Amino acid sequence: MTESKPFPSVVLRPAELAAADRGGGARTIPLVSKALGAEVFLNGQTLFDGGAGIPLHTHNCPESVVILEGEAIVEIDGAEHHLSTWDTTYVDAGVPHRFRNASPTAPMRILWTYASVEATRTIVATGTTTRVDAEHRR
Repeated sequence: MTESKPFPSVVLRPAELAAADRGGGARTIPLVSKALGAEVFLNGQTLFDGGAGIPLHTHNCPESVVILEGEAIVEIDGAEHHLSTWDTTYVDAGVPHRFRNASPTAPMRILWTYASVEATRTIVATGTTTRVDAEHRR
């Protein structure tokens, strides 16, 4: 049996980390990641410019999102919900969902957590599947 090395303790400061541009006015700051040694979950932040959003998609594992700043519209399995600061979602694997900034001008920021370091995102419109951590390349 191969013994895995322990995840190193670390303090991550989003204000000091570079954001990866996801296009369409969204930028991601990876925090706990497989690259750091995480073996159980991934988390990070996504910043949305005014009016920005991400396309409808699914994941291969559960995801939870906390609104850290601003107002959001989340669509989960066809139903839209207005979210404010500290509102939290849980979306099971395979459920179509997306987030968009409810404001045309003010920024929005979310904290996301995936229940697997092997998390993937499948865009509903195209069927294209990519690893979530592939978005973290700067």
